[in-house]
Amino acid sequence: MAKGFYISKTLGIVGIVLGLAAVATIIALSVVYSQEKQKAATTPTSTTPTSTTPGTTNTSTSTNASTTVGPLEQPWDLWRLPTDLQPEHYTVRLQPFLTPDSRGLYVFEGNSSVRFTCLNSTDLILIHSKKLNYTLQGTHLVSLTGVAGAPAPSITRTWLEPDREYLVVQLSGHLQANAAYELHSTFTGELADDLAGFYRSEYVEDGETKVVATTQMQAADARKAFPCFDEPAMKATFSIVLIHPSDHTALSNMPVHNSTVIDVGGKSWNETTFEPTPRMSTYLVAFIVSQFEAVENFQDHILIRIWGRPRAIVEGQGAYALNVTGPILGFFEKHYNTSYPLSKSDQVALPDFNAGAMENWGLVTYRENSLLFDPLFSSIGNQERVVTVIAHELAHQWFGNLVTLRWWNDLWLNEGFASYVEYLGADAAEPDWRIKDLMVSNDMYRVMATDALASSHPLSFKENEINTPAQISEVFDSIAYSKGAAVLRMLSEFLSEDLFKKGLQSYLQAFQYNNTVYNDLWNHLQEAVDAQVGGLQLPGTIQEIMDTWTLQMGFPVLTVNTATGLVFQKHFLLDSNSTVERPSQFDYTWIVPVSWMTSDNSGGMYWLTGALDANSNFSTAGVPGRWLLLNLNVTGYFRVNYDQENWSRLMAQLENAHQNIPVLNRAQMIDDAFNLARAQHISTVLALNTTRYLTKERDYLPWDAALSNLGYFKIMFDRSEVYGPMKKYVQKQVTPLFHYFRDLTVNWTRIPDGLMNQYNEILVLSTACSYGVSDCEALAMELFDTWRRNPSTNSIPPNLRSTVYCSAIATGGEEAWDFAWKMFLNATVVSEADKLRGALACSLEPWILQRYLQYSLDPTKIRRQDATSTINSIARNVVGQSLVWDFVRANWKTLFEQYGGGSFSFSSLIQSVTQRFATEYELKQLEQFQADNAQVGFGSGERALQQALEKTKANIKWVAENKVPILQWFEREIQ
Repeated sequence: MAKGFYISKTLGIVGIVLGLAAVATIIALSVVYSQEKQKAATTPTSTTPTSTTPGTTNTSTSTNASTTVGPLEQPWDLWRLPTDLQPEHYTVRLQPFLTPDSRGLYVFEGNSSVRFTCLNSTDLILIHSKKLNYTLQGTHLVSLTGVAGAPAPSITRTWLEPDREYLVVQLSGHLQANAAYELHSTFTGELADDLAGFYRSEYVEDGETKVVATTQMQAADARKAFPCFDEPAMKATFSIVLIHPSDHTALSNMPVHNSTVIDVGGKSWNETTFEPTPRMSTYLVAFIVSQFEAVENFQDHILIRIWGRPRAIVEGQGAYALNVTGPILGFFEKHYNTSYPLSKSDQVALPDFNAGAMENWGLVTYRENSLLFDPLFSSIGNQERVVTVIAHELAHQWFGNLVTLRWWNDLWLNEGFASYVEYLGADAAEPDWRIKDLMVSNDMYRVMATDALASSHPLSFKENEINTPAQISEVFDSIAYSKGAAVLRMLSEFLSEDLFKKGLQSYLQAFQYNNTVYNDLWNHLQEAVDAQVGGLQLPGTIQEIMDTWTLQMGFPVLTVNTATGLVFQKHFLLDSNSTVERPSQFDYTWIVPVSWMTSDNSGGMYWLTGALDANSNFSTAGVPGRWLLLNLNVTGYFRVNYDQENWSRLMAQLENAHQNIPVLNRAQMIDDAFNLARAQHISTVLALNTTRYLTKERDYLPWDAALSNLGYFKIMFDRSEVYGPMKKYVQKQVTPLFHYFRDLTVNWTRIPDGLMNQYNEILVLSTACSYGVSDCEALAMELFDTWRRNPSTNSIPPNLRSTVYCSAIATGGEEAWDFAWKMFLNATVVSEADKLRGALACSLEPWILQRYLQYSLDPTKIRRQDATSTINSIARNVVGQSLVWDFVRANWKTLFEQYGGGSFSFSSLIQSVTQRFATEYELKQLEQFQADNAQVGFGSGERALQQALEKTKANIKWVAENKVPILQWFEREIQ
C-alpha cells in the first residue's frame, strides 16, 4: 500500500511555504484505524441477528442464539485466530444497493461459504466478522456441512464478539483432523462512507451524484465485507459474485467468467461471476461496482486498464498511467525473473480513498491524485507521484501478493521493499529523470528524523507485540516504508544489484502463493552469495549483518579522525541526553558498510564491525588540503561526523569547486551537519557554514537539504527576533538562484529540462516568495490577479501553481481566499483541487483559518479522505497552529469517536500540530492533553504522541542553547 499522506514534491513546496519542519515525516498508514483500547473481553455478547430479503433489511429478534459466560483467556478473548482450521476456498456473493433504504442507509446483502480443513481436532470455530448482521439459519447465525462425506457436528450455539471482531460457533462434537467442512452464512452490512471494508464513494458528474461501491480490506477489514479468517497467513482462493445494476460495471481481482441478467424483487440486475483467484490473503480481495470508464491496452498477454470517472477518462487523465504501466510491469517481470501471475491488471482511481493506493491483486485501487494526470493542470510532482505509486503497487503484485509475509510484525519488508523498488520501476518508465537519487531526500533523510528519537522502534517487531487492529495500523509508518527502503537499498548496494536479484528471484520462486518471515529472504540472499566463486567477501552472514539493522531501532553516527584514522560508531539520538528504554541485543552497535573517497580520487569499501576501529586509509590530514568523504552517494543508512580539520577542508572544497564532491554527498554534508548540530556533536555555526556556498549551487538536492533543515530553524524562530535576520540571509542566498531560473525560463514562461531542474525551479520560487523576496511576491500576485480577472483561463504554469496560490492567498486577504475557494469547489481535476486546498491554508487571517478548520470536518465541503491533510496544512501555518491545537484539545474525544474507523490519521495530526512546540508552557499543555485523554485513547497516534513529547523536550533544550549564537551568525552574514 502506498503512503497515505504522501506529499509529492510540488505539493511539498506548499509545506515549505508554510514553514514545514525538516523533521516532518510522511507517515504511511493503512486505511484501518480501529481505535478501541484493548479490552479484556470476559463475556461472549448476545446479539440480535437480522433476517433479510433482497432489497430490504428487516430486524427479527432471535430467542435461540445462545449466550455463554466464559473465563478469561478463552480463544475468543485473544486477538489472534487459533491455528486449528485452514481456509481453502471462499464463495462470496454480494449485492450492494446504490440508493438509500427507507432509513436513509446504504446497505449491501450477501451470502458466503468458506471451505476449510481441520488441522487439529476442535469443537470451536472462530471466524472474523465486523459490523455484519446475520440472517438466522434455523436458530443460529451460520450453518455447517461436511465435505466429501465428513460428518459435521451440530451447532449448539453461535454469538458475536464485537470487541475482538469474531463470530463464534460452538459445536456439539469435534471436527475431525484432516477433514474438510463448509461454513455458510447470509448477512447484511452497511455500505458506509468510512473508507474501510466494503464502502461507498461518491462523486458528482453533470450535476448528478454517482455512487460507487468499492473496497479497502488492508489491514483487517475484509471481515467487514464477509465473514473470513482475516489474517495474512490464512490464504485461500476466492470466487466472487457481484449482483449490480445493469448500467454499472463490476470489477474484481480476476476476469469475468460470465454475466447474466436476473430478476431480484421484480427488478432486473446483472449477476457477474468472476474466475476463481489464486491462493491469496484476505486483505488483497477487492471488488467494485461503478459507472467508471476505462482506457486499455496490452503488455504482451496482460490486459491493462485504467478506470476512473467517465469525464476524467474522456479528458485523457488516464493516458499517462496507461503509458507507464506496461514498461513498469515489463521491468518487474525481468527484475523478479517471474511472469506477472495474472492475465489482467486493472487500476482504478477512486474519488474517496484513504491510503495513497492499495495493491489488491489484479485490481489496484488509488486516490485519484495517484493515478490520474492532466498536463494542463498537473505538475511534475503530480506526474512523479503517479509513476512512483504505480511502480510501488505493481512491485507488490509479486512481493507481497505472490509471496506474503506471515504476520504484520514484518510489514516493513513488504512496504520497505516496494518503497525501494518503486524508484527502480519508475526509472524504467522515465529513464531521463535521475529519479533514483530522490530516494535519499524523499525517504532517508525524512525517516532519520523519526528514527533518531528514543521513542523510535525497530523495523521488525516480535510477532506477539502486534495484535490489535490499532497496533497493526500503527506499524504502517515511516519506519516501515522509508527506513525499510533505505536499509534494503543499502543491502542491494553492498551485495551488488545482480546478487540481490538472484537471491530475490530464488525467494519468490520458492515461496510463491505462500507465506514467509523476513529470515527467509536473508537465507536466499545468502545462498546467492555462497554460490559465488571467489566473489564478494562479507564480514558475516546476511542475517548477522541485517539483524543489526532490523532488530534494533535507530542508526549510528560514524565519527572519523583524519589525523589518526580512528573511526567509531555511536547510536545517533537527536537528544543525546534522552533515555533509550528499549533494550538491544547488539548494544546499539551495527555492522556498517562504509564506502569512502578522498580528494585525490582514491577510495573503496570498508566494514566497521565494532564500536571502534582504525583504518590507515582514513588518515588523510598529513597532506595539505586532502579531505576524506564517507558514505558515497549516501548508500549507507548512517550519519558521518569528522574532525574539525576535515570539515574545514570539505567546506573549502564547496567554496572553491563544489562539483568535485558528488551531488548526493553535497546534500549529505548539509543534512548531516545540521542534524549533528542538533544532537550536539558539532556546533550549530559549523552547520550553518555549510550553506554559505549555495549562492553558487544550481543542483536541486543540496538546496532541498539546506532549505529542509532551515525549515526547522524557521518553525523554532518564526515567532521570535531571530526570524528577521534569518529571513534576510535566506533572501540573500536564494536570489542568485531565483535570477538564474528567471533567465533560464524566460521570465517563468518555459519549463526547464529534466525532473531535477523543474523541482529546483519550484523550490526557488517557493522559497523566494515565502521568505519575502519582493520580485517573487509581485510575480505571484500578478499571475493570480490575471487568473482572477478571467477565471475560465488559468495561464499559471502547473509547476508554479502551488506557490503562486499560496503567496497570493497569504497577501490577498479575504477576496483572494474566497476566489480560491470557489475555484476549489469547481475543480474537476483532483491535482488542481489539491493545490488549491493546500493553498487555502496559507491565509494569515485567523478568522479565515478558523472557518476553514470547520470546513475540513464537513464532508460536503472537504472529502473525508482529505480532512487530516487539510487540518495539518492549517497547523503548519504559524497563524493556524494555535487554532488547530485549541481545536484538537477541545474536540479530541469527538474526533476520535467519529473518525477512529479509518479516514483520519491521528499520528500525522499530532505531529503537525505539535511541531512548533519549544517552550515549557507548550510541553505542559501537551502533557495535560495526554493526561486528559488517557481514557479516550490515542489509537494509531499513540507512538506519535510519545514522539511529540520527546521532540518538544529536545526543542526546548535546543532553542535555549542555540538561539543566541544563531541570531549572532545570521546578523554577521547579512552585514
